Amino acid sequence: MRSCRLIALLFAPVLLCASMAAAALGTTAGTSIQNTAQVTYDVGGSSVTTASNATTVTVAEIVDVNVTTLTSSVAVSPGATNQVLMFRVTNTGNGPETLRLTLNSALVGDGFDPVPATTSLYLDSDGVAGFSPGDAAYTPGVNDPALAVDESIVVLALNNIPTGLPNGAQGLSELTAASLTGTSAPGTVFAGQGAGGVDAVLGASGGDAASSGAYVAGAIQLSAVKSQVVSDQFGGTQPIPGARITYQIVVTPSGVGTAQNAAITDDIPANTTYVAGTLRLNGAVLSDGADGDAGQFQLSPAQVRIALGDLTQASGAQTVQFAVTIN
Repeated sequence: MRSCRLIALLFAPVLLCASMAAAALGTTAGTSIQNTAQVTYDVGGSSVTTASNATTVTVAEIVDVNVTTLTSSVAVSPGATNQVLMFRVTNTGNGPETLRLTLNSALVGDGFDPVPATTSLYLDSDGVAGFSPGDAAYTPGVNDPALAVDESIVVLALNNIPTGLPNGAQGLSELTAASLTGTSAPGTVFAGQGAGGVDAVLGASGGDAASSGAYVAGAIQLSAVKSQVVSDQFGGTQPIPGARITYQIVVTPSGVGTAQNAAITDDIPANTTYVAGTLRLNGAVLSDGADGDAGQFQLSPAQVRIALGDLTQASGAQTVQFAVTIN
């Protein structure tokens, strides 16, 4: 199931679904390409065919990597610890690559410098969205990600937030992934260093790539907790085809100030169908159309969206509900 996204203009987290990774670069490294020409001609009324010698070339390896930010901004309180940014690292070359990861939280031009946690990088190894106990701490040279062609991994960066920050201050943290084959200008050749001993050629990324996410300091923050209840057509709770899943998202503002233009978007999970007329906000029925109320269901992409407006701590918890059926 794809997770919901909570959006607010100021100070609230923006959780984005993973973007599509760039495709690998063409034919797999080490592939042999052969070609033989044929010459045909007539001699004394008979047709003769002569073959040329065969030419063979082995496809070299293109070394390319891509890094994208999955959490473009995260709301934090001054003094908070172990605040998480999420990145996706993808091998976009045409051969396997092992990558070295580094985190830089002292970038020029932002409002403050986040402080990397004692263990600042984790590999998302348990399949649970966000940072969780099953994720593997990353140690350079010990568990550098070894990625096959088109393979990607989610990397979690943890930083601590300084105290005494003004509302709205932004601090950037950047993840870099670099190929252990080498990094340099695009087109640089590393003789014999590619898959199976072929030459390795640096692609457009030069063998390394970086992306950054932002921490936004604010006294007001929104938390979101999602739950689900399954009811099947036989009166039970089994998630069988035809059963209904009712989702509930509770958004709670805390702290001082205003989170402006807060909104929830939640993608309808694959293999399910939205149940028309089930959208609710704090118990009130919302229409599915793009009309005057706060709710909307759209078909492409299939998702619900609920505008929560400007929220303060005094607004209290905002509860959204909707249902889908399992196809």
